[in-house]
Amino acid sequence: MNPILMIPARMASTRLPGKPLARIAGVPMIVRVWARASAAGLGPVVVAAGEPEVAAAVEQAGGKAVLTDPGLASGSDRIWAALNVVDPPDGQGKVRHDVVVNLQGDLPALDPAELRLVVRLLETSGADIATLAAPIDNEADRLNPSVVKAVAAWNPDRTQGRALYFTRATAPSGDGTLWHHVGLYAFRRAALERFVSLPPSPLERREKLEQLRALEAGMSIAIARVDAPPLSVDTPDDLARARALIQ
Repeated sequence: MNPILMIPARMASTRLPGKPLARIAGVPMIVRVWARASAAGLGPVVVAAGEPEVAAAVEQAGGKAVLTDPGLASGSDRIWAALNVVDPPDGQGKVRHDVVVNLQGDLPALDPAELRLVVRLLETSGADIATLAAPIDNEADRLNPSVVKAVAAWNPDRTQGRALYFTRATAPSGDGTLWHHVGLYAFRRAALERFVSLPPSPLERREKLEQLRALEAGMSIAIARVDAPPLSVDTPDDLARARALIQ
């Protein structure tokens, strides 16, 4: 397997406009995420940027960025567009990178080991897509619809399993652990190509969760456990926490 790591980033966040360039200890957030991805040592890292200023910030730090149409519907569409700029099929339809990691641009404290874990899971599971989840340890997150829950069939030691559903509801019901989905994916390239070719699915539209499109289309998603979800910067309060954490 020969991975490439892609980070979609655009300025038009509804809850935190301009967040790719929000500074954390003097460094734009997108540059911090690019650096964490590079530290994983898995392969090249490319930012799929929606605006020239995002691309410029990455390039000034020594990174690679591709400018994509800001009107693209999703991060998956953005990374697919950028991927076909940096690694287009040759005359025989061959490409260099057969695994694509979709890493969100708002995870400035992500442990690079988690990127290595998700790629290893894709390789060993045989699934179309691999992702991560962490146990929920507080009632606020159990009830919070912004905390996406992964419902999975886990192996006996709860280290990995097969994703059955993702939801904003508090699920499954009854006693037991709930799992916080970490929005990080490793795709087989053919799976990503198929995924972006599909229209949004009914459950995807209902839950506003893009990964449900893959499940509704019969694609398999393997899932591995991490101890805690990484800090995701979605709001001004999240940004304040990131600034307190990263000095």
